[in-house]
Amino acid sequence: MADLYSTLGVARGASEADIKKAYRKLAKELHPDRNKDNPAASERFSKVTNAYDILTDKDKRAQYDRGEIDEEGNPRAPFGFGGGGPQPGAGGSRRGANGMDFDLGPDAADLSDLFEGLFGGASKRSRGFGGFGRRSAPPQRGADVAYRLDVSFEDAASLKEQRVTLSSGKTLNIKLPPGVEDGTRIRLAGQGQAGPAGNGDAIVTIAIRPHRFFRRDGDNIRLDLPVSLDEAALGAKVRVPTVDGPVMLSVPKGSSSGKVLRLKGKGFTGRNGQRGDQLVTLMVEVPDDPELTRFLEGWSGRGQGNPRKGLGV
Repeated sequence: MADLYSTLGVARGASEADIKKAYRKLAKELHPDRNKDNPAASERFSKVTNAYDILTDKDKRAQYDRGEIDEEGNPRAPFGFGGGGPQPGAGGSRRGANGMDFDLGPDAADLSDLFEGLFGGASKRSRGFGGFGRRSAPPQRGADVAYRLDVSFEDAASLKEQRVTLSSGKTLNIKLPPGVEDGTRIRLAGQGQAGPAGNGDAIVTIAIRPHRFFRRDGDNIRLDLPVSLDEAALGAKVRVPTVDGPVMLSVPKGSSSGKVLRLKGKGFTGRNGQRGDQLVTLMVEVPDDPELTRFLEGWSGRGQGNPRKGLGV
């Protein structure tokens, strides 16, 4: 199997930002939805996503760099014998006295013959010695298949059901979990590749698209809301966009830019099942109006003090 860094086309010392950039480029190119008639692209997409998952996990990346886990994220056996179970076409698997399986490779010596010569008798071969007996490879599950699902900001906040199309052409509706974030992974059991011991799984990675005016802040959503000078000064009811559709918001009389108003339950659904709020920051727009200018020039309120006194200026 190719080195994980080579799979993504980055150097071993690449930053996390470089890894993410390389993954986004490859994922866009290889996504199964764009390569329905190209099984090789789907298989490579799965490998690219697996490499991304390991290399963006700090602990797993460190383990991989130290040679403690392999390209699938499985622990490697000690002493250079390799990891996992026996491989097709290999010289066979041996179980050591400590119960760990080692893949000895196609050119390895048959240890049962060695122990028969040393200790004599076919009985040694039949029962093995010190646990070094022959064993057949266990049946393997099919491979997991990775998918990337783009979800709108509004759908992620309200946990709207999504539809995903598998490489087989099958479509499934999936529910987004409470607390969903960009990068959340959802496992669809048995929807991966077929294998002798059963199907693998489909691993769906959620990618939440950024919004043009909403911003996420934990389970809350922030919005900068422009209001006119008269709405801020005199108070008003104004329409405000939310992820659930527009609502009416009361702007208190005498509001200034920067004042934050709260719309309860209009944020993201948290892991506890409760929705956060929408925090609306008022942005007062002052018009360039000659009549307003004349009024302010004659306004006696100019002598009411320095509004920046608290800043020491």
